[in-house]
Amino acid sequence: MLEYYEPHLDFSSPEHVNIMGIIVSLDEPVNGEILRSVIEELRIRFPYFYVRAVCKESDVITVPNPLPMTVRNTWEPIRLNSRESNYHLAAWKYEDHRLAFEIPHALTDGDGVLPYIKSTLFLYLSRTTGQTFDPAGFRLPGDVIPESETGNPFRELDVDGAETPLYRKEPVPDFFRLVRGNPVDKRVFYLKFPEEQVMMYCRDKDASPNVLFSVLLAKAARRYDPDCEKPITVCVVTDQKAILGNLDNYRLFVGGTLLAFPKDMDLKDISLTCTMIHGQLILQTQPENTLWEIKQIKQMLPVPPSDTAQASICVSYPKSRSFGPLDPYVKGLYLVTSLSKITDILCEVTCINHSFFLSFLQPFSSTRYFESFLEELRLEGIAHEVLFSEPLRMCTVQEMNR
Repeated sequence: MLEYYEPHLDFSSPEHVNIMGIIVSLDEPVNGEILRSVIEELRIRFPYFYVRAVCKESDVITVPNPLPMTVRNTWEPIRLNSRESNYHLAAWKYEDHRLAFEIPHALTDGDGVLPYIKSTLFLYLSRTTGQTFDPAGFRLPGDVIPESETGNPFRELDVDGAETPLYRKEPVPDFFRLVRGNPVDKRVFYLKFPEEQVMMYCRDKDASPNVLFSVLLAKAARRYDPDCEKPITVCVVTDQKAILGNLDNYRLFVGGTLLAFPKDMDLKDISLTCTMIHGQLILQTQPENTLWEIKQIKQMLPVPPSDTAQASICVSYPKSRSFGPLDPYVKGLYLVTSLSKITDILCEVTCINHSFFLSFLQPFSSTRYFESFLEELRLEGIAHEVLFSEPLRMCTVQEMNR
């Protein structure tokens, strides 16, 4: 039986498998041959991403996959866990100036995979530019892989002794929905913001980037449908490992703080709204709350099915402030997912090279809510660029029955 901190994979219903992707825009077209070489070289430093799935008793486990990881010169999807991907659970792709890595979210999270992306760029840019970069802060071939990176991220904590926290936010049973009918035409919009202005705005309004975007997205929802009486719920993704002190473990341990915007909440005073929402966020991200959640996971308590809606909107902001000496070569960094049904709208926020980048993902074709969000940005005087949009094209997973 798998330990509670090991990946719990289920490929029996591929449509419910959430795939995450990291997209990097460079200042020069991608050299596919160099990228392939670098990716193979890094398997000795990141062996946990070079795996295939096998059945063992009642579990699906990962084992090393000696075949090359797929690197394709197209944005068109393939199936992971199939011959198309050499049976890997991850794959790379590139097109023009962009490259991307895709992997099931059950294997890792944004904070867990970004060190791999940074190391890939370190080797790739070293060879394409001929520059010698300072290796400090990068995980490179020849390094010793620490136990804290791959083992139980909570080994030093008394998980079993965790007590019920003083403050717990109960789920909202009936909340504002933006998806009405069957979702079609999943799309992603890519935005860019000046870091300095966003951070000054957050300072003046008692906010953080998570809080600021949550409030603006909630205000946009009220603009989109002012007559709806249901509360708007925004789930802010948290890194449970970081909250409890382990900053470098690759395994998936994300929590969700639920921010509530009831119909009678006055959203006109954005400073007051940010202060109230910031308070909700702080109360839910105390270490005792997170330790209690880990205890529930360890006890294998039931969790909501992956196709059950849990929030109107979701905001995620993994740590990504700098790629160090590589920053001048990186023009954009975006996270995307295949959009699970737990939320209607997903906004993934990253920050690098003095800019915030936001992926606005929606599972329908109408742009009316997105335009409402842009209007809120305009009214608050927050400078932004909409770089482009495209259909959400991501890998799927080959079905696997246990």
